[in-house]
Amino acid sequence: MAERIISYAQAIQEATAQEMERDESVFVYGLGVDDFKGIYGTTKGLLEKFGPDRLFDTPLSEDAMTGLAIGAALNGMRPVHVHIRMDFLLLTVNQLFNIAAKTSYMYGGSLNVPIVIRSIIGKSWGQGAQHSQGLHSLFMHIPGLKVVAPSTPHDAKGCLIQAIRDNNPVMFVEHRLLHLFHGHVPEESYTTPFGKARILAPGSDITLVGISYMAADCLRAKHLLDETGIKAEVIDPISLVPFDWDAIMASVRKTKRLIVVDTAWLCCGATAEIISGVVERLNPGEHIEMKRMGFAPTSCPPTKVLEDAFYPDPASIALAAYAMCNGGKTDWTPTYKEEKEIAEFRGPF
Repeated sequence: MAERIISYAQAIQEATAQEMERDESVFVYGLGVDDFKGIYGTTKGLLEKFGPDRLFDTPLSEDAMTGLAIGAALNGMRPVHVHIRMDFLLLTVNQLFNIAAKTSYMYGGSLNVPIVIRSIIGKSWGQGAQHSQGLHSLFMHIPGLKVVAPSTPHDAKGCLIQAIRDNNPVMFVEHRLLHLFHGHVPEESYTTPFGKARILAPGSDITLVGISYMAADCLRAKHLLDETGIKAEVIDPISLVPFDWDAIMASVRKTKRLIVVDTAWLCCGATAEIISGVVERLNPGEHIEMKRMGFAPTSCPPTKVLEDAFYPDPASIALAAYAMCNGGKTDWTPTYKEEKEIAEFRGPF
């Protein structure tokens, strides 16, 4: 039997529906979840199937609505709170940092806050300075929060099911362009374990670690590097907290070179944490070349020309890898044609 291929958005919708069917304590809410397009299709059809008590729209009151999730979770429910842009989570941080993340610790494990916070990041469609930010490193910084950013439809479904079943608050990060990706996804329910990275492509010359959508761009960069004879290993961490250090260290000890690419700023970001974590785990005398790539140190631009300069892409990743593998040489120009999902994106509604 041929494997079933569905989109990233469909995988999230299917995971949500299966968990709502399995567990009546699961409910979904957020700004626009009941729109007929259903947040890129991720909540489409759920209102008709489960009714307005288990899927409902919210006002622009992110702080209060996060309090609703925490209160519901403390009373035995499993809420999934959807934010159409991660930027809006800045209005929720007191609730998430001081209450959701700390409750289990403060009450000796006798209380749990099993909430899932879905939030969407990323470029395209002129999102601009206040609607494009990847702020996942803020949440990585807080003990008690788990942070996942799957890049494939298969892992999106498995991670969301795992997140809903987890007894801790989980930040579920989705790049908006990933919703258009298609891949093999089993129809039955399954989980993707946290803290386990996935090797998307094996290689021996350099390790490319891509976070969220950057995993796809690292894979494209690998294909560009193939023409130079450089064999890149591409790793998708999937889970940022907890993190799979064993997979990363095994790869860099083999390749002796590492580039970490994020869809966010570099200062105090996920790339900095991964690079420093690798350095701390090196043996005495062990040397590995390392580089990180991400946003330029300025606000996210809205125009296509500035976006091209601001964000890493497969060509810039491939060129950085080529230079690292060739003593700093830049005598090769990769040819990259922009992928169709960027041109096809037309907004969430």
